[in-house]
Amino acid sequence: MEKLRVYMDLHAPVVKHMIIALVLFIVSILICMLIIRFKGILDSPNSRSSHTKPTPTAGGLAIVVTFFIGMGILHAGADIPIITKKVFYGFTISGFIIAAMSFYDDLQNTTFAVRLAIEIMAVIIAIGSGIIITGTGSVIKGHGINLSVAGGIISFFWILGLTNAYNFMDGLNGMAAGNALIALFFFGWISFIKGNNFTYTATYILIAGTLGFFVFNFPKGRLFMGDVGSTFLGFTFACFAIISSQYGNSHIPLLVIPLLLFHFIYDTFFTFCRRFVSGQNVFKAHKTHLYQLFNQLGFSHAWVSCFYFVLAIIQGYGALFMVEKPGISGFLIFIPYLISQAIYSIIIIYFAKKKNLI
Repeated sequence: MEKLRVYMDLHAPVVKHMIIALVLFIVSILICMLIIRFKGILDSPNSRSSHTKPTPTAGGLAIVVTFFIGMGILHAGADIPIITKKVFYGFTISGFIIAAMSFYDDLQNTTFAVRLAIEIMAVIIAIGSGIIITGTGSVIKGHGINLSVAGGIISFFWILGLTNAYNFMDGLNGMAAGNALIALFFFGWISFIKGNNFTYTATYILIAGTLGFFVFNFPKGRLFMGDVGSTFLGFTFACFAIISSQYGNSHIPLLVIPLLLFHFIYDTFFTFCRRFVSGQNVFKAHKTHLYQLFNQLGFSHAWVSCFYFVLAIIQGYGALFMVEKPGISGFLIFIPYLISQAIYSIIIIYFAKKKNLI
């Protein structure tokens, strides 16, 4: 009995975290079931869609609600250190603004200008609370240079950019949620082994909510994420990258999140540049991202999403390798991923042009 008591005392925090995650997972499933049952918001097919019949959307609401419930538990848990109050509240408030704006957009489409203005406001709140890259030391260990105003500018475009990039990559069943789960798993693993308790805890909370939605979104899309989920995930990933590199029990290199999501960032950046060079309106909605062209070449949602899942897993192991490599070598890890993405894009564009998709 004494051995059992000692074992339980040692593993009590882990057991508690597992119970919290399980409860949040169940809550997420229930929210998704309610959305499907009442079909309050339907995503009807149009010329840019990859689906063929009206489907319930805004399932990302389950991710958002469970995350904020979990963050409330995190805030109340005296045994779990929470960065600083200013950063915690800034992250929570700005995340809520992003989610609320996106949910309203799912309900009733808003203009690009209005969305951008609200996103900018949320990003400024986050930066003002302390979610800001202060120096190069968070990127390259041992090479610390104070970035001053430049840090704020970089942080602004990083958070705003990833918020929208993740939204752009939400176009096939399982694409956004499945890749988020893989990236979160590796990020949580890294946070755990590095001892960053805040990001480790926040990560498993987000995994629980995202997994509850994922079971309804893949392989068959019975429920779509909607902007409320995709923009919130992008915003949260961007903030996680900065928070984990600046705060917590230990710091995680800023480049970890960019590597975990490299295929999403590359696809978005490559597509933006290709459309800009060809004289197209880069702010107009389209379906010519690499993953969308891949799908239009005749490959199913599940096939394309699984291909991106494999890329995410490979990037995850690269991130694990990265955190053990100090200095400039952290950048070098991106080279093979960049080469592979370049080859992939050349192949997709070649066959897309042969089929007159672009």
